[in-house]
Amino acid sequence: MNRLIVGMSGASGALIGIGLLKALQQFEDWETHLILSRAAEQTIRMETDYSIETVRAMASHVHSIDDIGACISSGTFKTAGMVIVPCSMKTVAGIATGYSDSLLLRAADVTLKERRRLVLVARESPLSPIHLRNMLTLAELGAMILPPVLSFYNRPATVEEHIHHIIGKILCAFDLELPGYRRWM
Repeated sequence: MNRLIVGMSGASGALIGIGLLKALQQFEDWETHLILSRAAEQTIRMETDYSIETVRAMASHVHSIDDIGACISSGTFKTAGMVIVPCSMKTVAGIATGYSDSLLLRAADVTLKERRRLVLVARESPLSPIHLRNMLTLAELGAMILPPVLSFYNRPATVEEHIHHIIGKILCAFDLELPGYRRWM
């Protein structure tokens, strides 16, 4: 069984994280470990019609943001890595500085120290020099910074098609192929 930690922080773009959880349900040999920040819960309520309970039910396992002793806080718990989607600049800053005051930040810290894949779907615009420095620090440490940039070569007609494309890119980072994901040529 492959394991993927999915974190959601309070940046805008909750539908991308929810879509990723839905997409991962298609892969029977993968289990998901979900962490929602308090701000993520607020964003889900503001941006979507999903209840927090419905989002939690999409994951194989759900961990409290305060459970710093959860299995995913240890490097001995084997995972394929972690994705934080959406990823706020506050979360980026916390990871970049090693400020692990929550399970979300601790799990990301462990992912980096164990040299596992860490994908950050960073959401902010425009980016300040502080944001850029923090993301550069994380990229130099091995994290993949994957902002949800719109692609047009696949000729999307709806917001849902844009989201589907971003989810396809995230899954590619873990060698998973999303049905219907269109690559360049």
